[in-house]
Amino acid sequence: LSGTEGLALLKGTEIPVIISDQRMPGMSGAEFLEKSREITSDSVRIILTGHADVEAAIGAINKGGAYRYVSKPWNDADLLLVVKDALDKYSLIKENRYLTELTLRQNEELKKWSSELEFYVQQHTIDLTRQNKELKKLNEKFGKNLTDILSSMSGLIELRNRTMHSHSHNVAILATMMAGNMGLTDHETETVAMAAQLHDIGKIGESDIALTKTIAELSPEEMAEYVKHPVRGQAVIDCIEDLREAGILVRHHHEWYNGKGFPDGLRADSIPLGARIISIGYNFDKMLHREMRSVESALQQVKTMLATQFDAALYTPLEKAAREFFISTTSADDCVEVELTTKDLKHGMVISRDVRTGTGLLLLRKNTVLNLKSI
Repeated sequence: LSGTEGLALLKGTEIPVIISDQRMPGMSGAEFLEKSREITSDSVRIILTGHADVEAAIGAINKGGAYRYVSKPWNDADLLLVVKDALDKYSLIKENRYLTELTLRQNEELKKWSSELEFYVQQHTIDLTRQNKELKKLNEKFGKNLTDILSSMSGLIELRNRTMHSHSHNVAILATMMAGNMGLTDHETETVAMAAQLHDIGKIGESDIALTKTIAELSPEEMAEYVKHPVRGQAVIDCIEDLREAGILVRHHHEWYNGKGFPDGLRADSIPLGARIISIGYNFDKMLHREMRSVESALQQVKTMLATQFDAALYTPLEKAAREFFISTTSADDCVEVELTTKDLKHGMVISRDVRTGTGLLLLRKNTVLNLKSI
């Protein structure tokens, strides 16, 4: 019945569409709609006005946020369409408000999830970095332990045969340098190095007398045992999975390029490349130290055996490695050799000779650079 009564009804009640006459007692329709806007802002407002009150209707639209005005007298069917349209608009307003709030709420949740995920990723990255460092440290320790084990195993061979001091070490250095110069992969080079370190491990099964003889001095029975040592060497290390590839090279390091070697009589490229590398390095070091030849003399002797015992393609890599390793390590132009007690040893000094125990066990190899641990 009045604008005041209408405003009271609006409080606490959701009214989708408000239709107000412009002319009412105590309050105009424009004033009523303006005040109703403060109570229920989402309601769709319609003003009924006569032709003389068009300006007031415009005010209702501007101040009261009226959606439309309807001139009196109105057509009922038209008014119903206006109300239906206003209800549709109200539904759109409510849906838009719901979607907006939902979007804001989801954005906040996404922001929270993103922060939590970022924290999780950072924490996971820190954990992975720490684990990678630990794994790297373990791998380095495992690699060093394996190297030490190989060195100890080759030391056992040299204890049985004192004439071959540092032989396995020298062959391993030569073979590794050759493999690197020939462009072999890191894995292939590492396999060659391990096999070179252990190539004579099968000789542990030979008699003490046979070990002191040259091949030409062996009796038929001793020779029959000698040719088994590459196979024995492979069998010794075959149970260690990481050494299985190296074991194949150990087996074939006495094969000849022309097929007249042992134990399997392989020839040319059927002999694994790593075994061919070890073969030429093994014989070169034997000429150098057991036959007491110079580097140049040993290289000349190897030349005469190319394409028969050795792969001719390996001579250049051998020559480069031999000159780099043996000549550079035996040159003493800028060094002075002195004998010192252990208390006088200092970090950075270089061992000029192999250091062994009284029983012949190798402690430090020639050319080892001293550090606090080795001292």
